[in-house]
Amino acid sequence: MPPVVTLDDLTAMMAADEHHRYEISPEGVLSIMPPPGYAHAIIATRLMVWLAQGGVPADRIAQAVGLRIPGRSGGVGGRIPDLVVWSKTQSDGVWLPAGDVLLVVEIVSPGSEGIDTVTKRGEYATAGIPQYWIVEQDPAQTVTMHTLDGEDYGVRARMPLAWLLNTSPAEHDLG
Repeated sequence: MPPVVTLDDLTAMMAADEHHRYEISPEGVLSIMPPPGYAHAIIATRLMVWLAQGGVPADRIAQAVGLRIPGRSGGVGGRIPDLVVWSKTQSDGVWLPAGDVLLVVEIVSPGSEGIDTVTKRGEYATAGIPQYWIVEQDPAQTVTMHTLDGEDYGVRARMPLAWLLNTSPAEHDLG
């Protein structure tokens, strides 16, 4: 492995190992995760269908797409959120800029709690992403909706996934 891992290096590692997800923080910390489980994938699919049926154009919603995440001290990281909603259609690429992102969703898996709830929260706030939702894999599949307030996120709402799916994306500034 090179002494400094770039996004190009990360892309090459992912191409060579389809059984893991590779991410890197803007500070250069490498994370290697197994692929999501079935329950995780179903939650992401339910949210994606809810968004599309609720009027968000399908070409503005994507699962597991790489985002370029700028750091506070000039570094650039690469994260792969479980779900991303953009304000406009994006050009094809492996590591897309975070500038047009309206929402990122992370579905917490065993072992990813700290990265999803603390590390990525700070990185997404630094990138200026307006909304960050965390979905727990508890019995209620609790969704915690964070809204950017200055340089950090505040909790806007917390509800079971089933309740969220009975609302419309427009009610959450996504329509």
